[in-house]
Amino acid sequence: MKNYITLFIILLLGRNAAVAQENKEAVLHQLNQTIEQSATYIQAKEQRIASLEKALKKASQPAEKYDLHKQLYAEYRKFKVDSAVAYLLKNEQIAIALNDTEKQDETRILLSKLYSVKGMYVESLQLLSSIDKQRLNKTLLCDYYETFHTYYSHYGQSTNNLHYFRMSDNYRDSLLLCLAPQSTLFKLNDAIKQFYSADKNNATQLFLSLLSQTPADDPQRAVIAYYLGLIYQQQGNDELQEYYFALSAIADIKNTIKDNASLQSLALTYYKRGNISKAYQFIKMAIDDASFCNVRHRAEEGASFYSIINTAYQEKEAKQKKELQLYLVLISVLSVALIIVLVYVYKQVKRLVKTRKELCHSNQQLEKLNADLQQMNQNLEEANLNLEEANLIKEEYIAHFFNLCSAYIDKIENYRKLLYKKASKHQFDDLTKVLKSTTVVEQELEELYKNFDTIFLNIYPHFVTHFNALLEEGEQILPKKGELLNTELRIFALIRLGITDSNKIAEFLRYSLRTVYNYRTKVRNKAKGERDAFEEKVKRIRD
Repeated sequence: MKNYITLFIILLLGRNAAVAQENKEAVLHQLNQTIEQSATYIQAKEQRIASLEKALKKASQPAEKYDLHKQLYAEYRKFKVDSAVAYLLKNEQIAIALNDTEKQDETRILLSKLYSVKGMYVESLQLLSSIDKQRLNKTLLCDYYETFHTYYSHYGQSTNNLHYFRMSDNYRDSLLLCLAPQSTLFKLNDAIKQFYSADKNNATQLFLSLLSQTPADDPQRAVIAYYLGLIYQQQGNDELQEYYFALSAIADIKNTIKDNASLQSLALTYYKRGNISKAYQFIKMAIDDASFCNVRHRAEEGASFYSIINTAYQEKEAKQKKELQLYLVLISVLSVALIIVLVYVYKQVKRLVKTRKELCHSNQQLEKLNADLQQMNQNLEEANLNLEEANLIKEEYIAHFFNLCSAYIDKIENYRKLLYKKASKHQFDDLTKVLKSTTVVEQELEELYKNFDTIFLNIYPHFVTHFNALLEEGEQILPKKGELLNTELRIFALIRLGITDSNKIAEFLRYSLRTVYNYRTKVRNKAKGERDAFEEKVKRIRD
């Protein structure tokens, strides 16, 4: 059975170690935040004290004043010992005036504990010796044993005498017999007793159990975490002692406990690990707290550690100062070298800029020449296209011209034969009628336009589509069914062929000059974009 218990404890410790290591960084971060917010916690305490002092001014009954003094003592006892003592002395006077032995005993026990904290060991022992423990109720008797235990503990630390430490242990045993076994104070003192005995594993288990049961804002949490830190310190576990000392320090700072041991222990932990800056930070905080609270044994402990840590800190600072001076010299040398390099680079950059400007100017000239050459090539290509197009038009129109001429010769011959026939038969009325008729001319004009349309659309088969693409949506011009081109399209077909003179267009189409002008203006008004450029765009239609 004993083996199973041992195994359980080992597993519990192992699990606790793993959890603590995982959370150590988070706890250290929380500690830094708590230190930054320490003024907030002090301000809250001072507000509570101010509220109690305000109530005290209004109090008129001795019993009421006694209770308020006791509350103020509770606020001050771990914050400012001298202020706590002052309120207890007032309570002692009230207790004497009331001839209340219970209040006198209570006040003297509390005063004795504070005198012990201040290092006033003679006065502390005198007060305790003046109390008849036989008349104490159970609560005061427990306080009585606890105060004796604390007194001999502090006195033993001051004199470094084992006899007083044994006396302290004896009074702790008496305290344990007095306390209820289920109370937190009993469990805490029992765990501390196990810590100072050989049974460290059992002590660890007790402290871990207490820590899990203690609320985060309970001041006792600082004591529990502190002893866990001491356990792991004795085991040589740097990670876990740092973790638990940090937990203890967080609880001390949040509860404004200036009478603390956690900050000193953290300082020593960091000192042993070579982190002198952190060690100096925490030992200075510990001494400041001890001086502020006027706790003699804490101040003595801190002073002994401070001299060691401060020496190491000053040595580190001196070393860093020398290194800084060396770095400054190196930086100065490098700065001079850098200036020289910068001057050289600046000159090179100026030369490079000048060269780049010249090169840029040359490139611009070359680009201009290239642009001119490209424009010339483009113009040449356009000229070639125009020439090819002109040749194509000439070939097309010459071929049609000869066909038309041949057709017209045949028509004239037939017309001559018709006239000759009527003349030879003396059909002068019919002859006159035929000569007066314009039907032949109209038919020939219609045939001419039809031939023109056919020839033009052979050369530019997609002219109508491209032409309409230049017009606004819904303004397209389309020939009627059976037509190849209408009047508007025929006018701009002539413009595409280079005939832009309205007089020539009017002569060819047998329209008045105004009619041609109106058609051109009407169509231009339907054009997309810039209207003045419309006819130039028509001239550029290729197929």
